[in-house]
Amino acid sequence: MDPAVIASSVRLLEENIEKVFIGKKEVVRLALTAFFGEGHLLLDDVPGVGKTLLGQALARSLNATFSRIQFTSDLLPSDVVGGEVYRQKTQDFQFIPGPIFANIVLADEVNRTPPRTQSATLEAMSERQVSADGKTYALPDPFFVVATENPVEFEGVYPLPESQLDRFMMRLSIGYPDRESELTILDVCGKGDALASLKPVLSLEQVKEIREAVKEVKLDPAIANYLLDVVDATRASSELLVGASPRASLTFARAARSLALISGRDYVVPDDVKQVAVYVLAHRLIPKNNRREDSRRVVESFVQRALSSVPTP
Repeated sequence: MDPAVIASSVRLLEENIEKVFIGKKEVVRLALTAFFGEGHLLLDDVPGVGKTLLGQALARSLNATFSRIQFTSDLLPSDVVGGEVYRQKTQDFQFIPGPIFANIVLADEVNRTPPRTQSATLEAMSERQVSADGKTYALPDPFFVVATENPVEFEGVYPLPESQLDRFMMRLSIGYPDRESELTILDVCGKGDALASLKPVLSLEQVKEIREAVKEVKLDPAIANYLLDVVDATRASSELLVGASPRASLTFARAARSLALISGRDYVVPDDVKQVAVYVLAHRLIPKNNRREDSRRVVESFVQRALSSVPTP
């Protein structure tokens, strides 16, 4: 596909989402970067800023299936992935798919469920399939998980371990809207169900074609080395206990390729690397001072400084 045609199509998608998800253009662009890069997205923010709305607007804009899973302390893995149920009429077992079987899945407050259920969910994200009683079931294609966390509540939560955080391509915060945007929100969303007016602007087949095109975006050796210099800075730092892994490098490159393509180019430039670096790398790093209340600020600041210190090609 022509990169210019792809950029035009993605812009239509962005504009459609922004009809209801108002005043957060950068968040929409980065979310779509993760989506077309075949990653998953972690939204770390307080309630009420539009995390669910973002997932719903994306699904409606693609005429895709959408599922919302409310993660709670008593949620079981089978409540997420499904399981086999005995049918008395036919006297056999039938697999009943769980809510994870959707194109766009909102995993709401994923850190409120025990590790066993978290692990089952994140395994499905990684493998894009689930297993039940020795049988494997493929998840829909495309498949995209938007997981949410509340960063200010620590009671009754099970923080995601680093090995599971690594499954997310990006971690973003939405933040509060500015005054002008919030006035628009009051006007557009205060009248009822704004989502009902959204129409599909891309098909799932087009999505698959764009995802395939991302893999063909050129990563010049100079840009690849620049990207790895940033990664190496995380491994060599005395401020960090754990730096970015080779999986992080692969995800970093895929995110840069995705951003380049939806920006209308079939090659990566240094700015693509810079724009995604914090969102791709920070949640994979562990600072030596690993207090939960300030670790995010520490690692994001570190990635910004690493970008400043590494020579740009």
